[in-house]
Amino acid sequence: MTSQIITLVGVLAGALVSFVATHWAERTRFRQTLATRWDERKLDAYIQYISCVKEEVRMARQAVEASERGEDNTEALAAMEAAEARRSVLFEGLILLSNDAAADAARTVNERTWSLLNSARRPAGEASTHHRELGNLVIEALNSLHGAARQDLAMQHRNRPLGRRQTPAL
Repeated sequence: MTSQIITLVGVLAGALVSFVATHWAERTRFRQTLATRWDERKLDAYIQYISCVKEEVRMARQAVEASERGEDNTEALAAMEAAEARRSVLFEGLILLSNDAAADAARTVNERTWSLLNSARRPAGEASTHHRELGNLVIEALNSLHGAARQDLAMQHRNRPLGRRQTPAL
């Protein structure tokens, strides 16, 4: 009888250990899957937002250049305003998904982008005075956002540590 009780206790202990180990493994796998899914959404939000800002910068530059040449810049300004409307919507998604550092960096991008857009809306001559400087400030803010996004996504750039800045092509 004692040997049967020992065997039964052994079987129950084995079943309990098996259940706990399986439950822990499934829970870990679920959390990893969930984290991966959110990281993919975060990455998409960052890419869409940054791409939209870069489009705005390009359109603002085209509007200023057209104005300086005495050409009609209405089309470039309309494209710039459409991109601004998209950027505003994309910003909300980015804020919901990103960490605090990336959200702060995106707010700085917004502020500098607004200054650039306001410059592009000015009449010929007035717009180009500080337009290039404002564009450089937007690029600087985008570089900070890139670094914050990489940290948020726990990524390292292939050949350089976080924090080193390079100017992206606009």
